[in-house]
Amino acid sequence: MHGEYKVPGGKLVVVDLDVEGGALRNVRVAGDFFLEPDEAILAIDAALEGTPAHTDTAGLTARIDAALPASTVMLGLTSEGVAIAVRRALAQATEWSDYDWQLIHEGPQSPALHMALDEVITAEVAAGHRPPTLRVWEWASPAVIIGSFQSLRNEVDPTGAERHGVTVVRRVSGGGAMFVEPGNTITYSLSVPDSLVSGLSFADSYAYLDDWVLGALGDMGIKAWYQPLNDIATEVGKIAGAAQKRIVGPGGGAGAVLHHVTMSYDIDADKMLEVLRIGKEKMSDKGTKSAKKRVDPLRRQTGLPRTTVIDNMIESFRRRYGLAPGKVSPEEMARAEELVRTKFGTAEWTARVP
Repeated sequence: MHGEYKVPGGKLVVVDLDVEGGALRNVRVAGDFFLEPDEAILAIDAALEGTPAHTDTAGLTARIDAALPASTVMLGLTSEGVAIAVRRALAQATEWSDYDWQLIHEGPQSPALHMALDEVITAEVAAGHRPPTLRVWEWASPAVIIGSFQSLRNEVDPTGAERHGVTVVRRVSGGGAMFVEPGNTITYSLSVPDSLVSGLSFADSYAYLDDWVLGALGDMGIKAWYQPLNDIATEVGKIAGAAQKRIVGPGGGAGAVLHHVTMSYDIDADKMLEVLRIGKEKMSDKGTKSAKKRVDPLRRQTGLPRTTVIDNMIESFRRRYGLAPGKVSPEEMARAEELVRTKFGTAEWTARVP
């Protein structure tokens, strides 16, 4: 069995192993990390040899830590990262490079249609009808997107929303409210088979699916990092938030994961404060300590037009994993439009948590 795991902000860990009699055998750990002293790698292999195959990540991590020489120094590697690679091997997880990735980047669409397209495209990936997909969104109008479990009245000021022509929609994933305006945010979705995150905890899957965009930002000179549970941060504060939804496959079989991210390119913070019921403390992790006219971490840090930032992100993904151009099929669009009519565009869905 073979498992790989890219440690967030670190290096690739590769584990090859067999399972015999319910225990790990012939364990070999490798990767492009740095580890001292040399014998530490043998200690890791020995610590895992004979371990019951049902041992969870925490248990595997503890065994590795207990076996390491006192002088061990790890760079780009963690004991937990090795343990996760083991669990991914046992789960027969797939890797990014196993797939023919498809890009969807179409013209502006309504907020409710974006919600519906996320659900439809991820369901199609779960059913095996489309390849794993990176979809970059373009907004037709300003919107507030609230999390699946948020209270509408607690999150949105209806007077402010009406005054600024802001549509309020509810998404299928959890997490917090997002304020978006055309041209001022960068939003994308990953719809991936759940085998890509097999062996990862729910929390670890966020870091794993965000790793490519950290690399893309790094390519543009921005040092960014994953900040648990679902944020991407830089020295100026939070610049992006992620949310996820698991979708079960047909007949309860293998499914898919929807992972979507909204990044702040150039936000009107004053308007956001009039639309969202949001305090100064919450604003402090969005790159500003008080209401300012703009919150522009990506525009300011890159000095690039938004379209160029998006193009650079797409090209970074393509270099890493390959990415072919694609589009929403007529059948997918018809299903999404029906979901707008029956679900995402309805007051019942938007106010399902009043």
